[in-house]
Amino acid sequence: MPRIVVYFIDSLTFGGTEQALLHLMAGLDRRRWQPVLYHHDEPGIAPLIEKARQLDVQTRVVPILKGNQTFSGLPRFFRQLSLEKPAVFHAHLNWLLSCKYGILAAALSRIPVVATVQQFMDPPWGKSIEIQQYLLSRYVDRYIAVSNAVAGQLCKTFHVPAHKIQVIPNCIPRDRNLTRHRFSLRSEFGIGEERPLILTVARLDKQKGHPFLFEALCQVPEATLVLAGSGPERKALEALSADLGIHDRVIFLGHREDIDDLLACSDLFVLPSIYEGLPLSILEAMDAGKAVIATAVGGTPEAVSDGETGLLVPRRDSKALASAMRKLISDPTMRLRMGKAGKVRVRQEFSVNNMVQGVTQVYEGLWDQTQKQTGPEVGNI
Repeated sequence: MPRIVVYFIDSLTFGGTEQALLHLMAGLDRRRWQPVLYHHDEPGIAPLIEKARQLDVQTRVVPILKGNQTFSGLPRFFRQLSLEKPAVFHAHLNWLLSCKYGILAAALSRIPVVATVQQFMDPPWGKSIEIQQYLLSRYVDRYIAVSNAVAGQLCKTFHVPAHKIQVIPNCIPRDRNLTRHRFSLRSEFGIGEERPLILTVARLDKQKGHPFLFEALCQVPEATLVLAGSGPERKALEALSADLGIHDRVIFLGHREDIDDLLACSDLFVLPSIYEGLPLSILEAMDAGKAVIATAVGGTPEAVSDGETGLLVPRRDSKALASAMRKLISDPTMRLRMGKAGKVRVRQEFSVNNMVQGVTQVYEGLWDQTQKQTGPEVGNI
């Protein structure tokens, strides 16, 4: 009989963390592990819930644990876990202290806790965050870091013991269709085949550094920028594009499901993030054979090899970003070479099978440890 693993995510919007969780749930061996998704009732994560159900994953709405709601919601969360009787509780963290009350409820239920940390935290942060992180880490049995950069920060900055941390990179599936609709989409956008099309796939959030990309676009008048993603900064970014006089060259698409099609019709992929863990969007662009320009933050340099699979620039540097964009736009041969090299690298080093195998080995290790400590009656055999 498969053991239950509860996945918990407290996101308000759908982004890379949620997509990575879907890849993991899709790859699980259901003969050994039965996934159940715990989530808040938030409209912004509707794509996650819909896709999880398409994967035949059971979903559970849990109370938001925040402010005064914590005191009433935590016992309900605790009772729900007691009824579920999972073998493992796996929290997916959009930032360091997300999911903290869910982790506490699982620990109080004596359920082994795994926490995947998706983001490299951008300083400064207050002393209270360091204290909370220190206390929270005592309830987490294993941290999964999506890059060596994230692992290093957990260990050196937040003093998580090294034996609790395992690096398992984000990955993407290989069954993607990457050859569709290049011309029809360009026609839909009103962009001729001769005009350079730059694609960015990211939440419209301050973390992603869109204003620096807009400033860079001012210096590359021959290009059009297409943005796929939704988020709280959309109105501010629309206003900024108007103020900069580039509103006619910036296309806001909102959330899109046809990312493969967008990659097929683009010439270049750019991600100007201020901080990152290991962004899935970059891996998807590389797998599609696109040269990538990205900021050298967090785990991004672990995927993008500067000068080989793309170009890396400093964060918050619109001049360097514009220079890199002009360089690749003017040199199709370089773009093609980098795109091919990126595709080879992703398929060799960022396989979903490797990710799923690594994560389930963590589960198995914790399960074996629990059995030795408490006996076979614990859990859901």
